[in-house]
Amino acid sequence: MWNNILASRSFRCPAYLALALVCLAAPLRAEQITVFAAASLKTALDEVSAVFEETTDHDVTLSYAGSAALARQISFGAPADVFLSANSTWMTYLEDQGAIVADSRFDLLGNQLVLISHAPSPAQDWTDLDLSQRLGDGFLAIGLVQSVPAGIYGKEALETLGQWQSVATQVAQTDNVRAALALVALGEAPLGIVYATDAQADDRVHIVAPFPKDTHQPIRYPAAQISESQAATDFLTFLKSPEASALFQAHGFEVLGE
Repeated sequence: MWNNILASRSFRCPAYLALALVCLAAPLRAEQITVFAAASLKTALDEVSAVFEETTDHDVTLSYAGSAALARQISFGAPADVFLSANSTWMTYLEDQGAIVADSRFDLLGNQLVLISHAPSPAQDWTDLDLSQRLGDGFLAIGLVQSVPAGIYGKEALETLGQWQSVATQVAQTDNVRAALALVALGEAPLGIVYATDAQADDRVHIVAPFPKDTHQPIRYPAAQISESQAATDFLTFLKSPEASALFQAHGFEVLGE
């Protein structure tokens, strides 16, 4: 009898052991991550997210819009796991409401503001650039100057340069910076104000002049976790990895890290 039981156990134990090893070797269950991100991040973040998905098997859903619109959606309960803003103001807006995970916020990227044109144009310096004259009867495409970060930076820069008042009645304000880029790319507006990374992403536009950095507040892209999921934590960690940093730099962003 005992011999039979022992024989039975010795036969089954390897099977149990094999099953346990298979379970240990099996990948963790893939999770869905929803990322709300500033529109100017689209080209680079699409690539970064694709690499993250390949590396982890998690699925990433990216929702792009103006930072203000995204922050308001999150404040009303939109199911985001991660938020990437194009300025600090809208991240602070959520932080003050307790809408982000404590201690998860950090500045990820920097950028540069530029004036672009639809028609090929030689580069100019702001010391001899008369924006009103360059516009003629056309319009200046720019993000909403009260809420879209690129629009806020753009208006501030033009005020510093003493050129805002001369063009204030000729601005075509858009919901996000990529919409301003599209107006210029399509020739609907002769000039526009976008980030250098946006101009790099569309070969239908040309950089006329970069804005001096001391004409506006520093351009920073803060990142933060909205949900407590481990997958969201993993995504934020990956954004600071060498692989992600290289992709961001290839698209013209300045990598800041923590």
